[in-house]
Amino acid sequence: MRQFTSTEFISPENMRDFSSLYKKLSETDEPLHRMDDFFGMGAAWVAYKYDDVAGILKDARFVKNMKHLTSNPSNEGSKTVQSLLQRFQSMPNMLTVDPPDHTRLRRLASKAFTPRMVEELQPRIQQIADELLDAVQAQGTMNIVEDYAYPLPIKVISEMLGVPASDHIRFREWTRTISNSALDPTKLEEVENALEAFMEYVKTLLEEKRKQPCNDVISSLIQAYEDGDQFTENEIISTIWLLIVAGHETTVHLITNGTLALLQHPEQMNLLRNDPSLLPSAVEEMLRYAGPVIFSMRIAGEDMIFHGQEIRKGEVVVLSVAAAHLEASKFEQAETFNITREENDHLAFGKGIHFCLGAPLARLEGKIAFGTLLRRFPNLRLAVEPEQLVFKPNSMRALESLPVVF
Repeated sequence: MRQFTSTEFISPENMRDFSSLYKKLSETDEPLHRMDDFFGMGAAWVAYKYDDVAGILKDARFVKNMKHLTSNPSNEGSKTVQSLLQRFQSMPNMLTVDPPDHTRLRRLASKAFTPRMVEELQPRIQQIADELLDAVQAQGTMNIVEDYAYPLPIKVISEMLGVPASDHIRFREWTRTISNSALDPTKLEEVENALEAFMEYVKTLLEEKRKQPCNDVISSLIQAYEDGDQFTENEIISTIWLLIVAGHETTVHLITNGTLALLQHPEQMNLLRNDPSLLPSAVEEMLRYAGPVIFSMRIAGEDMIFHGQEIRKGEVVVLSVAAAHLEASKFEQAETFNITREENDHLAFGKGIHFCLGAPLARLEGKIAFGTLLRRFPNLRLAVEPEQLVFKPNSMRALESLPVVF
């Protein structure tokens, strides 16, 4: 059995071309691999076959709550990660707990993502996309990340929640720090400071909304709490934190990675530009081929035998989503970027009870972002050589920047 390291999953080389790691995972045809240490959480198992990844995502024996984790950190670096994990355990939201708490908190968060609310956002999302491109059109160049992919979803989720536009820059700094450094033991203090500042801001915002409620999601969450809807104040604060982070960070990378995929496959970009009706399938293919989610994680909630291996209660199971998306038995010509792909049951939004609540919003933002970009800038192209692009050593596939000319 080949031993893998956690750094292999987030190396810039694998972010650039994940098929190389997939080939390493699949070369022995063993369904599970062993990892000595997963970012300070102890030894872990790696599942990468599509059916296993999809099955574990839906299997109640594999849980999310970190309190089930049984690891013995062996060095100072892993101890700092353990400290960070304890911080996240104190922030209960629907991504960090299991039923029945998950059921309550998902019901709370779902107030922000009703189908009607998402559909009604379409004109505003279109307006934001056009305004962002208006701002750069005269200069003939832009950085997709900073000028387009980041401000679009943060404006959308902030307006939904009722967050002032003047605070968006602070959000960017906090979320950048948290997402870029959360897996780096040497950056513990930096990450904890950002988390603390972020949570204090949310608490302050909550107090302001109590005094002056508006027609926004945060005000409705407060109302649910004050009506005795079985949520603690800490759960509401953590849910707001989750909606702010999850409501924009992954969409930033979807827009960035998807744009890069189009630029590296000009025939697909021209096909989409000439036939906007392909936007829905194009977004799904971007989620599969170049989606931000590299892996997911579960914890064994009980002792079990899985593919002949003894998985002990409390052990981490890493689900290599990106590898599952390259399985030839599930996706025809899996390593090919094909925006007309019809059979595309990807796992970018998960499966089961933790399926991403914001998926409809992310899809809508993606369709508008890509459609507007291609319509407005017919000569869009990279401003640097592809090998000059830098991927972050991150838990998501994320580019530092994506400079383009048009």
